[in-house]
Amino acid sequence: MIAARYHFQDVTLLITHYNRNRSLEALLKSFRSLNCTFDDIVVADDGSKPEILERVKGLQQKYSFNLITSSQNKELANNLNKGQQAVKTTYTLYVQEDFIAKSAFPDNFKRALQIITTDKSIDTIRFYSYFPYPHTESYDEVYDEMIFKPSFLKWSHLKFYVYSDHPHLRLSSFNEKFGTYPEGIHSDKAEFDMSLSFIKKGGKGLLAKNYTENFDQINSTIEPSTISRQAWKEKNTFLINSLKEGFYIYRYIKNTIQLLFKK
Repeated sequence: MIAARYHFQDVTLLITHYNRNRSLEALLKSFRSLNCTFDDIVVADDGSKPEILERVKGLQQKYSFNLITSSQNKELANNLNKGQQAVKTTYTLYVQEDFIAKSAFPDNFKRALQIITTDKSIDTIRFYSYFPYPHTESYDEVYDEMIFKPSFLKWSHLKFYVYSDHPHLRLSSFNEKFGTYPEGIHSDKAEFDMSLSFIKKGGKGLLAKNYTENFDQINSTIEPSTISRQAWKEKNTFLINSLKEGFYIYRYIKNTIQLLFKK
């Protein structure tokens, strides 16, 4: 049976890319295999190596996307900002190049698009996450609304991530309301600063109930993640876990202070 064709009108697929042309092709191929098309596709490249950029240009001929380039690597925040500036449609589906779309995505995205076009209070709808959001209320059969609870009694450093740069749908005017991503800093900090801005400025977002059914994140040995993180955080020992618990308490207090005093 041939799958139904999904064309998502007034939506641009925005993909950020850096030195992983195989991953980029896998993502674009996954949308094509699911018969998903968009009014536009923008690929923002963050100063990839010349030979890789040439391969991306080859993909451009195959998948018909607008390629936005940079003369040098300026980190994810700059890449996101310049990519968003190139979007001309009302809605943006943002996906980093190391994801692939899964079979549940088209119908779930169709529902998300219905929501964001009719419920003007919704700023973003997330399709993927590493963890359940701590405080939610059911929005419908597919999505939960993420509720930020500022009370110290609602303890969880994870509650600050109402916004995430994992695959999500957003209004293309998102940066006008919440500001652009702060540039010149590590991408994790840039994302977190955006999370604080989202809360501070009254952002409202939904998260898929079954957020693992829409996308897979693929980091192969051939094309590993380009984001560097401290290795100790990935270890699982009693000492490290104890340090993590102390770190999470510190993070909660620090993040609360940042939120209270963020301009």
